[in-house]
Amino acid sequence: MTFIALLRHGQSQWNLENRFTGWVDVDLTPEGEAQARRSGVLLADSGVPFDKLYTSVQTRAIRTGNLALDAAKLAWLPVERSWRLNERHYGALTGLNKAETAAKHGDAQVTVWRRSYDVPPPPLDGGEFDLSNDRRYAGVDVPKTESLKLTLERVLPYWDERIAPDLSAGKNLIIAAHGNSLRAIMKHLFGVADDQIVHVEMPTGNPLLIELDASLKPKSARYLDASRAETLPASPA
Repeated sequence: MTFIALLRHGQSQWNLENRFTGWVDVDLTPEGEAQARRSGVLLADSGVPFDKLYTSVQTRAIRTGNLALDAAKLAWLPVERSWRLNERHYGALTGLNKAETAAKHGDAQVTVWRRSYDVPPPPLDGGEFDLSNDRRYAGVDVPKTESLKLTLERVLPYWDERIAPDLSAGKNLIIAAHGNSLRAIMKHLFGVADDQIVHVEMPTGNPLLIELDASLKPKSARYLDASRAETLPASPA
């Protein structure tokens, strides 16, 4: 049997401030650091012998992964990072307070932008949050906005080329990433319908441990901290 643990980064400063973050490189809060360490303890207590960590190239995911590995006494594990595991790009919403945005545009519209499958927010038009010249994205066509569908379209090639072969080889993996890049992976694994993905949420700093069969389909899945669990998108077959 093979396992994958999906770990959304711990609380970030902009999570705390209720702002749209996307590709902006915001760090963890002290609570987020504590969540990351607790995640490491939970991963260790699961008894799964993990072999590798994957992360995005964003600080909050990188630090969550590092803190979790330290707490699990697994700091020696190999780590691979990719921009393809980044959070979705929130376009012109980047940096805005979510409550204020809902008051301006309406709860229904903001829910569509945040949770729908194929409706992206308005595109970012330059400014302080334009990362096209950031060194870590050299050679990358940095998006100006993304829907979850577009996020999945850039995550899936990386899944197929790097992550799935590791799983097929029997490696147990941890992916420390973001709410939407992990929702994209969950949509792929669980076969969540386009109109149902809006209901899928991931808590910060609470590993979702998934057992996979030989064809990399979920056999079982559970959040390791049951007190902070979200409803799974479907009962694994």
